[in-house]
Amino acid sequence: MLMTGTSAHLAGVGTIPEFHSGAYQIPELKDQPAYLGYLSNKVVTLPELLRDAGYYNVMAGKWHLGSTKEHSPKARGFEKSFTLLVGGANHHGWEPELAPEDIKFKPMLRGGTTGLYLDEDEWISELPKDYYSSDYFTDRLITYLKDREDDDKRPFFAYLPFQAPHFPLQAPKDYIEKYDGVYDDGPERVREQRIESLKTLGFISSDAKPAAFSEYPHRMSNRNWEHRDDMSRKRSARKMAVFAGMVERMDWNIGKVMDHLEATGQRENTIVFFLSDNGAEGTQLEAAPANRNVIPVLAKHFDNSLENLGAPNSFCWYGNRWAQVGTAPSKLYKFFTHQGGIRVCSLVNYPKWSKRNGNVSHEYSTIMDIMPTILDLAGVQHPGSEYKGKTVETMLGKSWTSYMTGKQDSVHDSETITGWEFLGRQALRKGSWKIVKLPQPWGTGEWEMFDLSTDLAEDINLREKFPEKFDEMLGEWREYAKKHGIVDVKSVEQASGPRNDIYVSMSYLTLRLGLLESKGTLLLVNTSCLVFRVSLSIKGHNFNEINHINFMESYSVCF
Repeated sequence: MLMTGTSAHLAGVGTIPEFHSGAYQIPELKDQPAYLGYLSNKVVTLPELLRDAGYYNVMAGKWHLGSTKEHSPKARGFEKSFTLLVGGANHHGWEPELAPEDIKFKPMLRGGTTGLYLDEDEWISELPKDYYSSDYFTDRLITYLKDREDDDKRPFFAYLPFQAPHFPLQAPKDYIEKYDGVYDDGPERVREQRIESLKTLGFISSDAKPAAFSEYPHRMSNRNWEHRDDMSRKRSARKMAVFAGMVERMDWNIGKVMDHLEATGQRENTIVFFLSDNGAEGTQLEAAPANRNVIPVLAKHFDNSLENLGAPNSFCWYGNRWAQVGTAPSKLYKFFTHQGGIRVCSLVNYPKWSKRNGNVSHEYSTIMDIMPTILDLAGVQHPGSEYKGKTVETMLGKSWTSYMTGKQDSVHDSETITGWEFLGRQALRKGSWKIVKLPQPWGTGEWEMFDLSTDLAEDINLREKFPEKFDEMLGEWREYAKKHGIVDVKSVEQASGPRNDIYVSMSYLTLRLGLLESKGTLLLVNTSCLVFRVSLSIKGHNFNEINHINFMESYSVCF
């Protein structure tokens, strides 16, 4: 959606590569154009169009839009790149020596079965000894930018998709210690505090009713704080502290990039977009039956003692109750098409958009709007339905420029249709109306309808109260699903036995985190320059100039 300006399904990434191999493959999706697991040749990418317009395109970080050289960043328009191709890996590049009987767990523990990293188009088998994902990706990107300044005056487009804070949760020790004790009150109390802060800051209305905690099936350790023993609470709080440390270190690295732009005189003509691509990660591997066998393997090969959590040789995650702290006040989290999985915040920083500087906006936008916005600012035209002699998808997104310059009061009108689907979890929005279907065992398997203008929590099902509106919305969904090639995988979701449990456990393989707590991506385009940041924190001193910041509500792919 980000790289193409169109839906994930039309771009071929209605699923991820991991669901096309081994025990995790889903036969129903095999050979389906909307579920290739990599960017289709039927879309033209943002870096391809900018390259054609004379841009110097670079990236460093996580790709996860294709795991082979044929589908790598270099193949899709980037001139220079260092990339983690898969969904996640150890942030220090550390791998244990597995016992022969445990080799079968290697893909899960390392992030994939094939090569993980590409430097340009060369496979990398060994990382630097001091490697830490956020630091290394940032340093490589800055090196690329410096290379341009030495011998190349082309405008640039740079993309920095951080791996952090995807689990395994790992951060520098001093960053973890900064948050020692901060989360000792547990997720319920911290969530209450955050909701109150959101109200005070004006991000949600003072009378907004937040979604209740969702109790996820199979997640047996999903217990209220007061029902946990002392060690369980200490370990949980420590994991959240590691997460916070990861986020702050990522933010510090983004500050390095911003400082570089400042030092080289490029800050004032740099546009900054900062947003997340999905809601917070709720994975809890030990709670799914299919993954119980991996827990002894983790205990054997990793040191997950309390004091070592967050170290290179640890392997941990923080679970769905902390995830619902990150997505508050919305319902659920990553991998779901409820608001907690797809509703995120974004920051926009560009002095020339002075009309809305310093404003908080709740205007509806989607991640598909980023590409048309960038092309608009760069003066580059999308080719429409044909690119270099082949048929391609047109963009579904819309440029923000008219809204940001005050020429329009909204980005999208009330007739705009946006749809989502992942593993049978379906949703469609039109104006403030939204229909959602959550298959069993997570939901009833029946469509529900909500009015998001009055019900952020998706708590009041209006399907029976407004049957005509529901029929209209369901008709829109059927048309959308047909056009976008969506496959109904209800039978897969409701299958009994271990196969279904694998799907419960597989969310660890996917993308980023959410509302005010997110995995990060930094993207820079120079028309000037543009910076796009998918991340969480605004602590860095580079963002203290609040008069140049706009807040917007945006929506993204759900995985």
